[in-house]
Amino acid sequence: MRRFVIAGNWKMNKVLAQANALAQDVSAGVTALGEIDIVVCPPFVALAAVQAVLADSAVALGAQNMHWEAEGAYTGEVSPQMLRQLCSHVIIGHSERRGHFGETDEAVNRKVIAAIAHGLTPIVCVGETDAENRAGKTRDVIDRQTARALAGLPPQQAAAVILAYEPVWAIGTGRSAAPAQANATIGAVRDVIRRECGGATATATRILYGGSINPSVWPETIAQSEVDGGLVGGASLVAADFVALAEQTQEAATADSGDSAQVAG
Repeated sequence: MRRFVIAGNWKMNKVLAQANALAQDVSAGVTALGEIDIVVCPPFVALAAVQAVLADSAVALGAQNMHWEAEGAYTGEVSPQMLRQLCSHVIIGHSERRGHFGETDEAVNRKVIAAIAHGLTPIVCVGETDAENRAGKTRDVIDRQTARALAGLPPQQAAAVILAYEPVWAIGTGRSAAPAQANATIGAVRDVIRRECGGATATATRILYGGSINPSVWPETIAQSEVDGGLVGGASLVAADFVALAEQTQEAATADSGDSAQVAG
């Protein structure tokens, strides 16, 4: 059984007081949800304050990006050893980093290796653009991004990486991949892991879906066999919506656990 994850990417939103209030509301809303992992990823400037708010709560803290070097002359960057003092997770390779800031597959791989070396759990994003999707290149893009992200990692370390399939055409657009489509593409991601890192790693690796997730569409997607949770953008900025998504994720995890127990019995 893979433990489900629901993670919120706040992107460049929420000044300090707003971040604190959102973290408090999320923490209070998920106290009874012990069957899943819950992560929020505020902007860098709010990490320390949100860390204090979330102390002793069920919610883990993540960052939205990092440099691969531990320290040095990299003005404006934040290192993994800095983040390790504050949080447990870090988003790497989000399409907005790739598209707006020219982040390459090679840079993503260096960040993944550095994150693991410093005890952080990477949430690595892969996904195709609208043009790539229309051209039938989704599988090619997924194959390349996944394989290169995990390059050089031994199977045990690769299994600790969380992957997130986020079709670029669905992020912030209100469009979302159909549940069966999301499931098939996440299955393709798992096939790449199986080829590159072995069957045990593919079985253990958690793969999330992201892209215009909201409580009205999420139950059918999280019920899919390959989907292990969600990376949430806009809906994570509203505590009630994010808590609802977490509740739906726990319901799916509980149902999945019951189904597995019946099969085992």
